[in-house]
Amino acid sequence: MRVVIIGSGAAGLTTASTIRKYNKEMDIIVITKEKHIAYSPCAIPYVICNEIPSFEDIVMHTPEEYKKDRNINVITESEVLDIDSKNNKIIYKDKGNNKIGLTYDYLVLATGGSPFVPPIEGADLEGVFKLRTIEDGMKIKEYAENSKSAIVAGAGAIGLETAYALKKLGLDVIVVEMAPQILPRALDIDMAKIVMKYLEDAGIKFILEKPLGKIVGDEDGKVSGAVIDGDLYNCDMVIMATGVRPNTELAKKAGCEIGRWAIKVNEKMQTSIPNIYAVGDCVEVVDLITKQITLSPFGTTAVRQGKVAGKNIVGIDAKFNPVLNAMVSKIGDIEIAGTGMSELGAHQNRLDVIVGRARALTRARYYPGGKLIDIKLICDMNKNIVGCQIVGGERVAERVDAMSIAIAKNMTCDELANMEFCYAPPVSMVIDPLALAAENACDKFKKMEKNE
Repeated sequence: MRVVIIGSGAAGLTTASTIRKYNKEMDIIVITKEKHIAYSPCAIPYVICNEIPSFEDIVMHTPEEYKKDRNINVITESEVLDIDSKNNKIIYKDKGNNKIGLTYDYLVLATGGSPFVPPIEGADLEGVFKLRTIEDGMKIKEYAENSKSAIVAGAGAIGLETAYALKKLGLDVIVVEMAPQILPRALDIDMAKIVMKYLEDAGIKFILEKPLGKIVGDEDGKVSGAVIDGDLYNCDMVIMATGVRPNTELAKKAGCEIGRWAIKVNEKMQTSIPNIYAVGDCVEVVDLITKQITLSPFGTTAVRQGKVAGKNIVGIDAKFNPVLNAMVSKIGDIEIAGTGMSELGAHQNRLDVIVGRARALTRARYYPGGKLIDIKLICDMNKNIVGCQIVGGERVAERVDAMSIAIAKNMTCDELANMEFCYAPPVSMVIDPLALAAENACDKFKKMEKNE
């Protein structure tokens, strides 16, 4: 029995490792375009600004280690060209440009996503960068050493992390975003303003509700500026952090059904062709709250899907659950997290909500080092918690994880307000900020009930 996995990101390699964990005999082959494997793309901005010393530090394993330790054959710098699903065969081109045929019993598509670069003039100039792979990060870091200014297009988490990294290197940085706020997919505008104020105080400039018009080059074909809303801004480099599109081309060639956004899979991560699975950024998922089809381009999602696919391939029943798309980021000294539905998302889905808020310290008032934390809790009219956003100086991730559990278990704000939390002055307040936000929501429900 042979399984061929296309893609060496978190989803593909987790699938491979899970199969090997439960089956020591199956022939496992991973084929990837990349030279480096088993690294964290999320860590790249932190290497750029030297918070992590080198790119080698974020590479967890080499192909040789996978072969030696797990008997998994990883073929790098090679591209799958075609899939013949009727005959269970793929054609790939190796780094020597040789075309090779390979049969499989199971095929896993872990083809990920590709950076979306808007079709704007000057996007092909020297000094314009995407940020998806470790090679992209290396090029940005090297180019930044001889640059004085940069424009980052896109104010999602990766765009902001990269903007801060470049600012930390000493560059003047402008972030341009078409939406009326930063982090438009993660936070509501009120919470996003807290993050934006922090970044502005750090020296980063923002241009909102404007697209990047065109990129201007000098006589040598290098970036010299960018036009935004008719105004020219000088810069030495441009980072296109404008989103990612799922890679579905190979799935189409195989005859797999494509959904609204990406490859359509069932709970077992099977495509419409039973012996072809798909995992990671290239697949669609179900939103836990709205029950609608969505995307979940997160490493945590990729790993969970890889485990589900791997188990099912070896005959162990496993299912992938609908998502809340919990996210977290750390930019400088500020941590940002969110899970579930935003207030804006609720309104877009015609769902009435009540919002509970809290601003508190992360430690007892008298204990040194406490930092501010802002919490926004979103509840439906049955008092069920459907979303949470947190911005603070520390201990944000574990709180948003707790709220993911609360949402998944249909916890109400009353139940959260009366939940038992631990306490010690160096690490927490006697009343956790989550409980304070829940109490605020409960008070609003009580007031609303009195007025009825």
